[in-house]
Amino acid sequence: MGRRAWTAYAPLLAAAFWGGMYVVSKWGFDAIPPLTLAFLRVAVGAAVLVGVVRLRYPSRSFGRSEWTAFATLGGWVALTMATQFVGTDLTTASEGALITVLTPVFTVFTGVVVLDELLTRRRGVGVAVALAGTIVVLAGQYDLRAIGAGSAAGIAMLVVASAGWAAYTVWGKPLVRRYSALETATYSTAFAVPMLAALVPIELSMRGLGVADLPVTLPIVAAVLYLGVVSTAAAWYCWYKGLEYADAGTVAVYFFAQPLVGAALGALLLGESLGGWFLGGGLIMAVGIYVVSTDDTAG
Repeated sequence: MGRRAWTAYAPLLAAAFWGGMYVVSKWGFDAIPPLTLAFLRVAVGAAVLVGVVRLRYPSRSFGRSEWTAFATLGGWVALTMATQFVGTDLTTASEGALITVLTPVFTVFTGVVVLDELLTRRRGVGVAVALAGTIVVLAGQYDLRAIGAGSAAGIAMLVVASAGWAAYTVWGKPLVRRYSALETATYSTAFAVPMLAALVPIELSMRGLGVADLPVTLPIVAAVLYLGVVSTAAAWYCWYKGLEYADAGTVAVYFFAQPLVGAALGALLLGESLGGWFLGGGLIMAVGIYVVSTDDTAG
């Protein structure tokens, strides 16, 4: 398989890594406040990425404009992580899963507005089909009648998180094309660390907690490492890797695979039921992803 062919599947691998977060979250994240967890995730991911990029590009240097661009992406990362984790904490599982799939929709339209990407009929149909398949999968996994039971503020935060990741994807494309997916993912993640770190003392103080009150157990440490190493360092690199050759709108459609992987891992590792619509929804989703990923106008 050639480099371009591998790159085409890199965002799909990222979505698979994110799907694994569903299982990891079942292993006891209620003990860690959301902003603190977001900080730990990004800090671990940044440490791994910086180590790799120093080995891969030991003599690379950037000017002020490049560092400013990386810092801007870091701001989008911090906004996305903070609103996603707090929003998830304030909403039901069904609300979180359903609102999250707005991310590829936001990405497609942001790519059109910011980067002048083409919204062809084929791409529009493919995104719509993939979205429909995702909703079918979620309907088999969650009780979508519970939508609205969570906090309105939490729902708003999840919408902001979806829009924030779309912005991170779209505004990252020029830097990915100019430098590399690895460097762009690394430095944007590194800039997000102090931004999120500033929120941790505020959150802990509001909850009457100190750093010493945070539990340090083997399952929690393993879960934080998964979030940092796999769901952040590896996944964000793979996500940006797709932008080296494909439009943001094409890369975005792979995001729909996240709940499919989460449901499959939940059944495999947690013994959960997949629901009667899992297979049908997955097939519909796959058709939509195929339609978009084979759009010859993307690039």
